[in-house]
Amino acid sequence: MNLLWLIPTLPFLGAFILVLFGSRFSRLVNSFIGAGSVGLAALITLFVGFDFLSASINAYQYVAWQWLDVAGLSAAFAFHLDALSLVFIFVITFVGFLIHVYSIEFMKDDEGFARFFAYLNLFVCSMLILVLADNLVLMYLGWEGVGLCSYLLIGFWYSEEKNGYAARKAFIVTRVGDTALAIGLFMLFQAFNTLNIQDIATQAPQLWTVGTNPPLIIALLLLGGAVGKSAQLPLQTWLPDAMAGPSPVSALIHAATMVTAGVYLIARTHVIFELAPVALIVVGTIGATTLLLAGFAALTQYDLKRVLAYSTISQIGYMFLALGVGAWSAAIFHFMIHAFFKALLFLAAGAVIMALHHEHDMFKMGGLKSKLPVIYWTFLIGAASLAALPFITAGFYSKDQILWLAWAGENGNIWFFLAALLGAFITSVYTFRMLFIVFFGEEKTHVNHAPGKLISTPLIVLAVLSLVGGFVELPHTLGHFTLFSDLLNPVLPSVSLKQDVESLEWIMQAIAAVVALSGVYIAYVFYLKSPELSDKIKESGKTLHQFWFSGWGFDRLYDALFVRPFVFLANINKNDVVDKMYEGVVTMAIGFNRLFVFTQNGILRWYLMGIVIGGIVILTIGLIIS
Repeated sequence: MNLLWLIPTLPFLGAFILVLFGSRFSRLVNSFIGAGSVGLAALITLFVGFDFLSASINAYQYVAWQWLDVAGLSAAFAFHLDALSLVFIFVITFVGFLIHVYSIEFMKDDEGFARFFAYLNLFVCSMLILVLADNLVLMYLGWEGVGLCSYLLIGFWYSEEKNGYAARKAFIVTRVGDTALAIGLFMLFQAFNTLNIQDIATQAPQLWTVGTNPPLIIALLLLGGAVGKSAQLPLQTWLPDAMAGPSPVSALIHAATMVTAGVYLIARTHVIFELAPVALIVVGTIGATTLLLAGFAALTQYDLKRVLAYSTISQIGYMFLALGVGAWSAAIFHFMIHAFFKALLFLAAGAVIMALHHEHDMFKMGGLKSKLPVIYWTFLIGAASLAALPFITAGFYSKDQILWLAWAGENGNIWFFLAALLGAFITSVYTFRMLFIVFFGEEKTHVNHAPGKLISTPLIVLAVLSLVGGFVELPHTLGHFTLFSDLLNPVLPSVSLKQDVESLEWIMQAIAAVVALSGVYIAYVFYLKSPELSDKIKESGKTLHQFWFSGWGFDRLYDALFVRPFVFLANINKNDVVDKMYEGVVTMAIGFNRLFVFTQNGILRWYLMGIVIGGIVILTIGLIIS
């Protein structure tokens, strides 16, 4: 466990070397540095994890150095390893490594190859700092680091204006949540005189009682930061536009890093949320509402990556719903499984887009089942896991647990359960709608070339994990092998069930299975067997379709409420007094510049006369002073 510090350090060193010397190295060397640094971090994670589990301890702390000690605020550059952070660093490093390997082939012809890997490395480093930090100051450093890297990567192809707009949008929208989080951290420091996470977790129940205002206000502020990073209502608008970045970026943001930061934050500060039951209800309500709104939006998209983007918003909504009902381990379990199948889907989608001359429109695809067999089968496995097809996919076990606890959990209710169930049906429909349109039917765009091993190998590995990953946490009706929950029990509270409901779990599983399979059948009928039916429904509900397609009109609403008024006031105020002051300084500097230009006329006698006059002035001043 003494090697813990190397896990975030290696990606940072990779980014540092690539920034300084990447332009001088060959692409092969840059590939080894970029992917190799994250691969070594993943290997060390295995050793550290094995050592941690063998030691039978609940937590391990590594202090690198004292970072801050100002006015009572003390923060060390220190890492805290427990079961929760172990799960996250495992996902970040291993999924991140697979994405790096995929990127070697995907970005091989891009002139910004070294810059791309530098950004990816820094992204992974920032996320690792975020989840390993033992204090909220260091966590906030990682938090802002992933925000910076998302801006750099979403706008990586900055020569296109829309990419720069998408990057700025992601950066600005998430800053709204980050501001709320910063205020929450100020209030925590005021209350506890420390920002050490474990100290706050210990002192909070002693200082506050359940239901009082201070923990409620702080929990809501922390939630503000979480909804920004995790793209939940009302700050979800940045994520669909983030598809402007390269496909490996989409996979990294959506699967292993940025959008799961909010889930981690709430889980890590669960003590505060448990002292504020109203905040937990708000978390669950936001999750339930978001998963439905994003699901309906995904039904109407034609851009392959935007379907997956709305899918991510919806699946993070499931995690928030689980957190809201106190099913902490279920939320983290779904995070891990989601990382496997969503990274798989994004990488497979990127391979399809690359094979079809960078075509994104699903309705211009088709017939790829036989043309791209490896991509088809791996995409099918990822889609099946996303749709939670029963018994054979990891997604079934993680989503089924959330569905079950949304109803049977002590803090669950029928409305949360129905929202989650409806969301599962919608997910199944839009997922297989996507699969049938892209891979079945007639070929509409010629396949440029099939992907190589550096693309297909990560897809196969992720496909295997998307199938078998769920077996670390089986429902009680199928067995009692609950390794994942047992691992997290020392860190996160276990969920309590309502009385006399445990025997009904198999009924809920059957309902969830029927719902998922029904969604597949509906997609088959409307998009494969009789596609004219979907066209008729789209035409009859054209207004609603357009409303969902636009993401429920949130961009237009925010433009009317915030953007236009701000631009209007800025235009009015662009000639204010403050600007005049700065303009005066500029005018004065330009005037002096023009004046001194006359002294540089190239005539030697003028220079000599200037030296003489200067000497006389200096001597005169000296005589006067003396």
